[in-house]
Amino acid sequence: MIQGSESLYDVVVVGGGAAGIGVAVALKQAGIENFVVLERHQVGASFSQWPEETRFITPSFPTNSIGMLDLNSVAIGVSPAYSLRNEHPTGREYADLLCRMASFFEIPVREHIEVEEVRLAGDEFNIVTSTAPVHTRNVIWAGGEYQYPRIKGLIGGELCQHTSTIRSYRELEGDDFIVIGGYESGIDAAYHLASYGKQVRLFDKGCPWESDNPDPSISLSPFSIERMRASCFTQRVTLYPYSPVFSVAADETVYQVATRQGEIFETRVPPLFAGGFEGSHLWVADLFEPRDDGFPLLTENDESTLVPGLYFAGPSVRHENQVFCFIYKYRQRFAVVAKAIASSLGLPADELETYRNWGMYLDDLSCCGEDCVC
Repeated sequence: MIQGSESLYDVVVVGGGAAGIGVAVALKQAGIENFVVLERHQVGASFSQWPEETRFITPSFPTNSIGMLDLNSVAIGVSPAYSLRNEHPTGREYADLLCRMASFFEIPVREHIEVEEVRLAGDEFNIVTSTAPVHTRNVIWAGGEYQYPRIKGLIGGELCQHTSTIRSYRELEGDDFIVIGGYESGIDAAYHLASYGKQVRLFDKGCPWESDNPDPSISLSPFSIERMRASCFTQRVTLYPYSPVFSVAADETVYQVATRQGEIFETRVPPLFAGGFEGSHLWVADLFEPRDDGFPLLTENDESTLVPGLYFAGPSVRHENQVFCFIYKYRQRFAVVAKAIASSLGLPADELETYRNWGMYLDDLSCCGEDCVC
């Protein structure tokens, strides 16, 4: 049970995904014990909802032994590659790993708790939940993006199926698909559909597969580029770069996709929309000052510039032109947030930066097979 209004936490973490569990481990490293993680579904829920074919585009490699972190790790001493024996884990595999991490590190997680509102009351926060109110001195918003797909900005967008709602590309009926969006999710959808023998037409407002920008937040990953060279992709996927889609319409039998250049393309199955995500930070939009791109304007400690005590962790973190959208990017900020909160509570957080034994947890978190119950 969530503790009632008579209890006051030092920190409440909203979200039990990679950012929420990772920053919670950092809190424990900082010596903070009086905190809780609130998760609306279960730990790693967003990863569990990935299409079954989708895998991490960032490769995992057990580098902890030489003092470096696996790209997909959220805590020092933990390597998904070592634990899962997989270079490109599936979402389900990664969700299971997060469950084991939460158990091993004894993270106080409360699952199936819906956060409905965060209110500032003096120097404290009152979090309205689906059960009982929760009071805390600090909030770390780590709600992520995946469960908040972007469905606006396209006339007739409601006629499309967002790629985040697909459970398996194998189950989709039809032979001729249109994919709107050519970044990672769009390429992933096109590749898997092509591998199942489907014809695909993919539209993008730019041409990310030919971008020479070194920032993976802007250009496609090598993993995606490599899959675009596969014979199934080259034979069955037609690319339409610099062809922004303006609208989608439908009658009883056909969907019509119109580009801004005035071209009309038809398909008998709902177009797949790979248009990205709104992000959960919009749920607390009244508690931060927005940047020009709509993301929270943050202090050097990833704290709201409007409301002291409200911190952000995960892909919503932005600093100037730096986009922290991948795990290996936003995990760099966990220690920053944990140390700032620890300092405000009078804790030294001396052991926050490192562990004496880099590989101390790997064996305990190794995968126990398909029958693992977390």
